[in-house]
Amino acid sequence: MNPSYGIIMWVVIGALAGWIGSKIMGTDARQGGLANIIMGVIGAVVGGFLARNLFGDSAGNNGFIASFFVALLGACVVIGVWKAISGRRHLT
Repeated sequence: MNPSYGIIMWVVIGALAGWIGSKIMGTDARQGGLANIIMGVIGAVVGGFLARNLFGDSAGNNGFIASFFVALLGACVVIGVWKAISGRRHLT
């Protein structure tokens, strides 16, 4: 994610990614807004780490849309891992 966005924009992108990721993964009904934000921000960090290692760090990879989709992918990965570890079909 582009460092120039600032912490507020990172949280907004993470929250949106967490919410949409929870819809995709089927956990939104059990997962509250705070959990969406937390999973999204963690997912953004995980997705950013994976994207940087796979695709390198270039200016073309740091746009808003690219950052959002990387965060969304990361949020889905984090939610999927959480579901696998917890052994349940939902978060809580």
